[in-house]
Amino acid sequence: MSGSTHGTLFRVTTFGESHGIGLGVTIDGCPAGLDLDVEAIQREMARRRPGQSKIVTQRQEGDLVEILSGTFEGKTTGTPIGMVIYNQDQRSKDYSHIHDKYRPSHADYTFTAKYGHRDYRGGGRSSARETAARVAAGAVAQQLLASLGIKIRSYVDQVGAIQTGKDHGALDLSLIDSNDVRCPDPAAAAEMETKILEVRKAGDTIGGVVKCVISGVPAGWGEPVFDKLHADLGKAVLSINACKGFEYGSGFAGVSLRGSEHNDAFYTDEAGNTRTRTNRSGGIQGGISNGEDIYFRAAFKPVATIITDQESINESGERVTVTGKGRHDPCVLPRAVPIVDAMAALVLADHFLRSRNNRL
Repeated sequence: MSGSTHGTLFRVTTFGESHGIGLGVTIDGCPAGLDLDVEAIQREMARRRPGQSKIVTQRQEGDLVEILSGTFEGKTTGTPIGMVIYNQDQRSKDYSHIHDKYRPSHADYTFTAKYGHRDYRGGGRSSARETAARVAAGAVAQQLLASLGIKIRSYVDQVGAIQTGKDHGALDLSLIDSNDVRCPDPAAAAEMETKILEVRKAGDTIGGVVKCVISGVPAGWGEPVFDKLHADLGKAVLSINACKGFEYGSGFAGVSLRGSEHNDAFYTDEAGNTRTRTNRSGGIQGGISNGEDIYFRAAFKPVATIITDQESINESGERVTVTGKGRHDPCVLPRAVPIVDAMAALVLADHFLRSRNNRL
């Protein structure tokens, strides 16, 4: 198995490399009859594409999606949806100097250890460019979820030591795309952008945190043991390049509270709905959604490619110097936002289909 397929009923398989002809994805299991907005798919691709601002990689890719199958007269047919994104701005020569060298904190060595052969051009299959295919699939999943009243909104919550310092409920999430950083706190966004440009000028990189808020998920989605909803979200988000940590609800901060402080008390609202007065559970209890907002945070490391000489070894075990070249993000966070949206959507679309078979 290649590990390139995600999902049980809403199944997604991606293919392609950073410097190959292109990337693509097949979606199997999307219900028939969904009105598919191609422009909405393209908007999500534009949020992820390189070259969109001065704080991301300057590789110029239009990331135009071509739909090959699975739709007719604007609706999904229930058959596999095939999509392809052709590469247009590859510069493979930028990587010829590292064809036999192991770049620090990259997948060069581990791919060689696993396969005995690797595509050194931008990392091949291990490149973050692979996520373009995920975003295309995630955009379809988001449209399916939107038809159910579900909304997924991710944003940059932290860059380096700079944080919004606010709960998502205190932020205007309509401002996420109002700046290049994709942070809905304008003051924090300005500081973050300044820091990213400062780090880029120094030839270095910086990490941070993306927060995701999901509203409209009904109670009852998820499985009680191995396929807990939060576990599947964690696996999906941790599969994104450079992601190093995942927490949902109160997360690690919850360990400082007592149970009497941490528990979410139930009540019945005026409409007769079961609700919780607080939401430290992050909308999930026992691995199953409880109807409250689902929220989680994902930590992303500094991009491993830096424009500074680093010591390493080559495939023969000889000491070498690795010099960073090519076009790379000084901070992955702004472009990671739509990828987090996409992976959350793929998980929820899959659990939506699974939930329909739970009882009569």
